[in-house]
Amino acid sequence: MKTRYALLLSLSLATAAHADEAAELWTAKCKSCHGSDGKAQTPMGKKESIVDMSQPAWQKAETDADIREYIVEGSPRNKKMKPYKDKLTPEQIDSLVAYIRTLKKG
Repeated sequence: MKTRYALLLSLSLATAAHADEAAELWTAKCKSCHGSDGKAQTPMGKKESIVDMSQPAWQKAETDADIREYIVEGSPRNKKMKPYKDKLTPEQIDSLVAYIRTLKKG
């Protein structure tokens, strides 16, 4: 029983650490255009008509693979979103995809 508890605790701590890293990445790389909440209500987000990623319809329409592709290769809809394939590790990209999924409206 103690082993199971220790394993669950370590997994919880690891998950929290990854969530914190993803939030830091979002703040450093994405927030200036997409906003802290993914709604893109920033000057650049409004200027470029960036989509609101918190919308249930967007969350449903875009797969994790789609989101990953936008991060890796840049947005096909907005050429100002440059590729991050040479700036982020695959693990960082995966953590951003998971973070974007948390932006979904309830």
